[in-house]
Amino acid sequence: MKALSLRELEAEARRRLEPGAYDLFAGGADDEVTLRANESAFARLGLVPRVLRGRGKPRLETTLLGCRASMPIVIAPTAFHRLAHPDGERATARAAAAAGAIMIVSMASTTAIEEIAEASAGGPLWFQLYLQPDLGFTQALIRRVEAAGCKALVVTVDSPVFGRRERDLRNGFTDLPSGLCCENMRPAGPGGTRGPARPIAFSEALSWEDIDWLRKTTSLPLVLKGVVHPADAKMALERGVDALLVSNHGGRQLDTIPATLELLPPVAEALGGRLPLLLDGGIRRGTDIVKALSLGANAVAIGRPVLWGLAAEGEAGVAHVLETLRSELERAMALCGCGSASDVGPELLHVSRWEKQCQTS
Repeated sequence: MKALSLRELEAEARRRLEPGAYDLFAGGADDEVTLRANESAFARLGLVPRVLRGRGKPRLETTLLGCRASMPIVIAPTAFHRLAHPDGERATARAAAAAGAIMIVSMASTTAIEEIAEASAGGPLWFQLYLQPDLGFTQALIRRVEAAGCKALVVTVDSPVFGRRERDLRNGFTDLPSGLCCENMRPAGPGGTRGPARPIAFSEALSWEDIDWLRKTTSLPLVLKGVVHPADAKMALERGVDALLVSNHGGRQLDTIPATLELLPPVAEALGGRLPLLLDGGIRRGTDIVKALSLGANAVAIGRPVLWGLAAEGEAGVAHVLETLRSELERAMALCGCGSASDVGPELLHVSRWEKQCQTS
């Protein structure tokens, strides 16, 4: 791989992808204010390293919901990997397993969960779920996920309706090309066959009662993806949720939501360390991960960079993304005087005087 950074890798992916496919992966909702904010927020927050601490080589290993991982970097759920590369989610799963990283499989994957689990060969998998109004179908899908060996359900809660993405509308990209579908949306047919894929449904009536139903339906740990308000974080605690993922859907749902990095501290304060806390949105460097950990995250999730690696060079490209971030995180932690995540805290952060003025004005 010639790409020295994830930004260079995105440029290579853009060169290889069809323009409509690139825009589908790269784009956001409406004016893409949130999309841009997710990345720019990290640049506004500086690091103030500690020195002479004698911590040695940083240790990156962690455990999340009983899953051991080689680093606090999770592969976020992203749809349609076979648009990026013919091997699609299988390639992503192989690279994740080889790196010792948790992969969150998208409900909208273009490969069935059973095949992804086979490619993963025992690597830790979680499954992202849009809770469907048809609870019978939802329950059947959960049973498939359990049988495939997934270790957690990641329930997307920020999508009662579908966001408006003008790049896709401009490109006329409203459906997958012939030969591709959301394989997990194919209901069981006679003799073990699968019927045609159903469309993913969104429900404006999605509520905490649905989370209660899920809690009774499965023994898998429940992660809520899309919680950004501290009041909702407290509600999640009361409902027996097992972890939260602070996410604004990569800027693809409600535009002008602030960057997830800015929303993380009040959510972390509301939880008070009682639940594992993850963050996605805009992670492009190892220093970004240090900043997220400093503000209370236990791990981060990366989405688009995985697609750029997949488009550029398939499984090897995804492996390159994970190794690049691992190397950058290890170096950043060493330069900050941190031997493990327990050494990473808010004392390492610096907010510019200009930024403080903006926050108080």
